[in-house]
Amino acid sequence: MNFDRKNLDNDTLLAFYKKLLFPRMVEEKMLILLRQGRIGKWFSGIGQEAIAVGSTLAMAADEYILPMHRNLGVFTSRDIPLSRLMAQWQGKPSGFTKGRDRSFHFGTQEYKIIGMISHLGPQLALADGIALADVLADNKKSTLVFTGEGATSEGDFHEALNIASVWKLPVIFLIENNGYGLSTPTNEQYNCRELVDKAIGYGIEGRRIDGNNILEVYHTITELNEAIRENPRPVLLECMTFRMRGHEEASGTKYVPPNLFEWWAAKDPLTNFEKYLLTQGVLQKELILVIRQQFSKLIETEIEKVYAEADIIPDIDTEVRDMYKPYSFPTVQAKALPATNKRYIDGISDGLKSAMRKHNNLVIMGQDIAEYGGAFKITQGFVEEFGKGRVRNTPICESGIVGAAMGLALNGYKAIVEMQFADFVTCGFNQIINNLAKTHYRWAQAVDVVIRMPAGAGTGAGPFHSQSNEAWFTKTPGLKIVYPAFPADAKGLLLAAIDDPNPVIYFEHKYLYRGIHGDVPDADVMIEIGKANVLKQGEQASIITFGLGVHWALEYADKHPDQSIEIIDLRSLQPWDKDAVEASVMKTGRALVLHEDTLTSGFGAEIAAHLSEHCFKYLDAPVMRCGSLDTAIPMNKALEDQFLAKARLEETMAKLLAY
Repeated sequence: MNFDRKNLDNDTLLAFYKKLLFPRMVEEKMLILLRQGRIGKWFSGIGQEAIAVGSTLAMAADEYILPMHRNLGVFTSRDIPLSRLMAQWQGKPSGFTKGRDRSFHFGTQEYKIIGMISHLGPQLALADGIALADVLADNKKSTLVFTGEGATSEGDFHEALNIASVWKLPVIFLIENNGYGLSTPTNEQYNCRELVDKAIGYGIEGRRIDGNNILEVYHTITELNEAIRENPRPVLLECMTFRMRGHEEASGTKYVPPNLFEWWAAKDPLTNFEKYLLTQGVLQKELILVIRQQFSKLIETEIEKVYAEADIIPDIDTEVRDMYKPYSFPTVQAKALPATNKRYIDGISDGLKSAMRKHNNLVIMGQDIAEYGGAFKITQGFVEEFGKGRVRNTPICESGIVGAAMGLALNGYKAIVEMQFADFVTCGFNQIINNLAKTHYRWAQAVDVVIRMPAGAGTGAGPFHSQSNEAWFTKTPGLKIVYPAFPADAKGLLLAAIDDPNPVIYFEHKYLYRGIHGDVPDADVMIEIGKANVLKQGEQASIITFGLGVHWALEYADKHPDQSIEIIDLRSLQPWDKDAVEASVMKTGRALVLHEDTLTSGFGAEIAAHLSEHCFKYLDAPVMRCGSLDTAIPMNKALEDQFLAKARLEETMAKLLAY
């Protein structure tokens, strides 16, 4: 192995050696603890430490790194105390996730490290968003994100590289090619000659280096950083290495040919660097022994300190509270405000425009939203006022854009993503459910992202442009869900969603865009998330609904003036206003839950179950649900009308009132 020290002095080389040795010794200790049964799982990076250590040393301390399972050297090279890491691995209170997640599934703003989730690919898009924030703020910074050769098969890899290339983002995408994805060898993982060749398809620079040579890793990334900080652009860097242990210790290595172990053992990054430093006179054998003894003592002390720490005492209130970033809704004094009669779509556009003027760090992203103004023209004229930096057309890659939005939020920005249609959100589902929703619970990081969801039927758009898919998200803790039915609520709830530091899914009904009008306050009046609106007082029965269902309910009440029907517009589905709904049902004794979604497992089932459990003694009839057919949504107008819950509202109400 050839080492080129270039301009590095002896003290720096010695410091590099210590940074390389320490994670190796920690790992060796972890393997002993694993055999002793004192830890339960370990993902070993033995044999590939030079990549994590060399790359981290090449990054500035205030630049973000997004590592993977086997990158202990990133954490130790950023000088995170071993006791905190050990507490994380052991699920102790002083760990980064308070026992809620394991290994390196956490982030820390203090050390500018954003950890992975188990799905491997999503962090690549987060790096895009982090880098975008730096570009918008004119920070001369680089972002480093790790992935393995196996994850290059995932769509997240393609989307993140494509976004970075199109937007010229200063990201180093580092592939640790260690030969195996668990037991799957590279020849079953990809068919290109080298992974770095993929860079050509994205129009970016690609390099392939010896990942076991710490100096080559360090010098390469130092050089790349100097270039992309001044002239932002992404680079794909393939680091060749080998995994000397199993994917994790339980999986073993029997699938690896013995000759491969022998070949890579001769390329051990620590042993070879140690030999080089001995020949350079930087190290002496006596000094190696002293350093090892110091590290061994430190490791023992730090580990035993954690074992002596008290275990977490489970507390339900703490667990529930930590799911969301604490947020206090601003106190609003009720008073009459000047208002203008506007369409539903204008309420949304007004809210977006007001928020963009208020928050200089707010970025809107979506397909065709810039000069074109979006599929529904909601952002028409925004580019002229706010510029293309903050009103960004995106490639067609929902997962990558949701991930980039999260990256923006991690690096001090607020982000809004417009799904062209709510139906398309399935392509970004993992980022929403497993990244946005769980991050605050896992390591107390707010994720200030709003996802706008043009949803619903009524326009004959068929199975892929008309779904009411709120129930996909209402069961996911960590998300807030709103669904306005009127122009004023559309503006007020959107402003509240943008102000809230938690991820909010904002449903907007396409059928209502230009179909309804109403007075919208000229001022920026927020409507508190989680507060329902009693639209009509009644005594005989309560209709609890939201979205287009609100207008069906009002239409029904107008057709039946002889009936005393109370109508509750939920406005928010997570959290939803249990107090208002319970109070209404206690008064009327009858409840009908109406929604546009399919009947089975629609959000109305949750409300019905809650009322049956908490209001049973006040009920004069069973809680009834009125939902759409349990089929996909048809395109034909007659079939769509038959599908929608409105077709069964008269029948269901008659049954409820006659009980």
